[in-house]
Amino acid sequence: MKTVGLRTEAGTGRRKGARNTAAPAAPAGDGHTRESVVQLLLEEGPITATAVGKRLGLSPAGVRRHLDALIESGEARATRSAPWQQQGRGRPAKQYQLTATGRGRLGHAYDDLAGAAMRQLRELGGDSAIAAFARQRVGTIVAGIDKLARHTPESTAAKAEEIAEAFTEAGFAASTRKVGAGVQICQHHCPVAHVAEEFPELCAAELEAFRELLGTHVQRLATIANGDCACTTHVPLFVLPNDVPNAPRTVAQPATVKTNDSGRSAE
Repeated sequence: MKTVGLRTEAGTGRRKGARNTAAPAAPAGDGHTRESVVQLLLEEGPITATAVGKRLGLSPAGVRRHLDALIESGEARATRSAPWQQQGRGRPAKQYQLTATGRGRLGHAYDDLAGAAMRQLRELGGDSAIAAFARQRVGTIVAGIDKLARHTPESTAAKAEEIAEAFTEAGFAASTRKVGAGVQICQHHCPVAHVAEEFPELCAAELEAFRELLGTHVQRLATIANGDCACTTHVPLFVLPNDVPNAPRTVAQPATVKTNDSGRSAE
């Protein structure tokens, strides 16, 4: 990486040997690299420093510099990996993810305008109008996604991934990951988080859409609107017949995953 060096003493008029108290200039392009680190933490966090370096082609020292700066500014945090995430022996590696402050770097366009419009809608149509609007908004995001026809671990995981892709296209930076006998849909960003703090109907409509498309009981573990680092929804990879209306009396077997995790999102 190209850097901007300090001026030498020659020709500066300074006494030779005098102490230079000026801070070294930041490496050229450091701002762009920092933004790339932020984006990676957003889309794939929690993630280890080693993984960040491999993805962005940075040296260990470079990764530490950026991560330490983000932690110092309150934009990122580090936690130890869960036991089931540890590979090999030794102390669990640290994993890094954005905080609410870090996600704030991405901006929340038109929050004030959207909030004012929602409040006016509630005055005119009541809570039912807000709920109807929320359902219509989510319906637009998942338009074209068919309901899950048959429950198997593979088909359920594939449908969850399809939902995550639709939300990513809508600006939610969503992904999926298998945890125990389930899969989690993780939305690492929420373009309407500040509005959803006041209008939880937006979050409720998303959960309702997940349940309808997946045809099973799903559970919300965390939401950005409540101050968590991501919106995390747990989807079981197997269902009991009683959980699915009009379903045949068969039970799909869970995928074989060796884990000691409780099923909650790793943070």
